[in-house]
Amino acid sequence: MTGTGIPTPKTLQQAIDAAGGPIDLLRTSNMGTTIFPGIPPEFTNWRDEQRAWKESVALLEQTYHMTEMRLRGPDVMAFLSELGTNRFDTFAPMRGKQVIMTGPDGKMISDAVVFREEEDFLRVVGPPTAANWVQFNAEKTNYDVTFERDENMIVPRERRDVYRFQLQGPHALALMQEVTDGTLPDIKFFHIGEFKIGGKTVRALRHGMAGQPGFEVYGPWDDQQAVREVVEKAGEAYDLRKAGSVTYGTAAQESGWMPRPLPAIYEGEFMQSYREWIPARSFEAAGSLGGSFVSSEISDYYVDPFEVGYGNFVNLDHDFIGRDALARMKENQQRKKVTLVWDNGDVFDILRQSLTIDGPRSKFISLPVPMYSSFQADAVMRNGQGIGISNWMSYSSNAGSMLSTALIDMEHAEPGTEVTLLWGEPNSRRRTVEDHEVREIRATVAPVPYFDKSIKSKAGDKTVAA
Repeated sequence: MTGTGIPTPKTLQQAIDAAGGPIDLLRTSNMGTTIFPGIPPEFTNWRDEQRAWKESVALLEQTYHMTEMRLRGPDVMAFLSELGTNRFDTFAPMRGKQVIMTGPDGKMISDAVVFREEEDFLRVVGPPTAANWVQFNAEKTNYDVTFERDENMIVPRERRDVYRFQLQGPHALALMQEVTDGTLPDIKFFHIGEFKIGGKTVRALRHGMAGQPGFEVYGPWDDQQAVREVVEKAGEAYDLRKAGSVTYGTAAQESGWMPRPLPAIYEGEFMQSYREWIPARSFEAAGSLGGSFVSSEISDYYVDPFEVGYGNFVNLDHDFIGRDALARMKENQQRKKVTLVWDNGDVFDILRQSLTIDGPRSKFISLPVPMYSSFQADAVMRNGQGIGISNWMSYSSNAGSMLSTALIDMEHAEPGTEVTLLWGEPNSRRRTVEDHEVREIRATVAPVPYFDKSIKSKAGDKTVAA
């Protein structure tokens, strides 16, 4: 019972009902932005840690913050193909895939990276929004599939099944070649290789995260100290920088990946049973929705795979949840993903106004990650009219500017277009948000991914590919 005598909600649906709707539930949550546990905010300083993935090599820790679902059984691929929009007929063992999962309306629930290690065994690694959806469907499927859930370590515990870290940057390949016992295998993009470091067997997925190609290295939990010692010792010659938790939160910005959109689960009859299954203590129920974009319709905060840039991951040649809706959406796209480069002068003015004791304050801009909500949504304007939503933002030392990833109307998405972002949260009901006035920040539309199409080109493309 709560202090008012009203039963404490046990499920997401009960929490929504108690709050008066999903908007009221999320807009009154005091949860802040993403937490990356297990590591300090900075190992050195976040400016140099950011520069490492452009100039040398960065080690990005992934052991603690992601939830892993381990699926086994002869029907794992049939099961996965009903959840994912992707093409799976060529998805062989020892390969990885970024899997996109949608609801029946075609709007995104989550994405995750799937590691298919054996014919009948795979790991689904990503946010809790992905793990929850996979587990819910695994519990009720008729397919021959079993699952084990390896929760993230936001609540600390002694161990997990595997450790996991990424090496990204122009020197990542050379470092990997040096630390490998023998010869580093030729690992193609999004393939998994197996080899040894310091006498310990490791696996590595070849892909990039911070706008640079690199390696996601993982192995048995008890082997990590030996592996890390070899990598960090050899890394000294390559100016290896370990990225702290505040730096990790900025890594997606330059690559254009839009982490953790608001899952499209908060309304609709089809999702009713899912909302009744998700605990009230879950991230989906406890997370906060914040920012200057305000709507009474929760669906206005949803995104679809096409506008987020995942069109190539949508294969309509098989049945999956959301297929029919995506077939209709494909030819009727309204928005496009872009980078917004904030005006430095406006950012500096807002910082000054947020700290003044004379006159109305602005919403503080925390560096390098100014987001203050689990699901950030800030209004993007042009000529006084709303044209889109800014979803993810951080300062980039490599760009020398604050950047945000946004979805805006296609007619305004041409690089160089000048727009305005509204910074602040009008009439906020959250104690974690200080009293302030909403301010305008001028911004310029730029391409996605910003690292490849702007940072490298400005540097004369001197960055060496890993």
